[in-house]
Amino acid sequence: MFQVLVVEDDRELRDLFCTVLEENGYHAIAANDGLQAFDLLESHYIDLIISDVMMPKLNGFEMTQAIRSAGYTMPILIISAKGQAADKQKGFQSGIDDYMVKPIDVNEMIWRVEALLRRSQIISQRKIKIGSSELNSDTYTLRCGEQEVVLPQKEFLLLFKLLSAPDRIFTRTQIMDEIWGVDQEHDSHTLDVHISRLREKCKDNPDFDIVTMRGLGYKAVARK
Repeated sequence: MFQVLVVEDDRELRDLFCTVLEENGYHAIAANDGLQAFDLLESHYIDLIISDVMMPKLNGFEMTQAIRSAGYTMPILIISAKGQAADKQKGFQSGIDDYMVKPIDVNEMIWRVEALLRRSQIISQRKIKIGSSELNSDTYTLRCGEQEVVLPQKEFLLLFKLLSAPDRIFTRTQIMDEIWGVDQEHDSHTLDVHISRLREKCKDNPDFDIVTMRGLGYKAVARK
């Protein structure tokens, strides 16, 4: 079970976020401010942080900078009443991974948490092997025997996602949200183009196929 640290000085919001997370299968850990969050980081393994910005003792951006300086790499989602571009820029420059403006839709918060955790897993896993083929996140390469091809970022992330769970169907929405981002308008043609390019590059690969699940999405299957 993923552990999510919720850093929020407003008790009602903190309780709401924790309740929604628990209802969606996460273990929520609550902190009143940035300093308490640091104490909890020392005693708990945290997969993701959700934090307010305006808090006593240590605000969300200062906390993020300190967390990154300490070497922690877990995703950080900021939820703030400040929605100006300059505020968001400051947040991303401090090291956050996503930004939501209050009042928020808690369902969207869960979608963003899911997407951030999936990306984090891809980064931490680094490599996938299937048969004689290997995907390497450090070089964006697909190697099969002596042959190696460098893939564009989006194509690589798309193939990595499919091969991370062979035979699992990923919906078009799941793929677009993770690879292109929740905030982006979904253009199904974009996904189709990337799938087509991947199929062309992998048509001679002996280890897997990319299969269209009509009306649902896509999956990767191992060749026998």
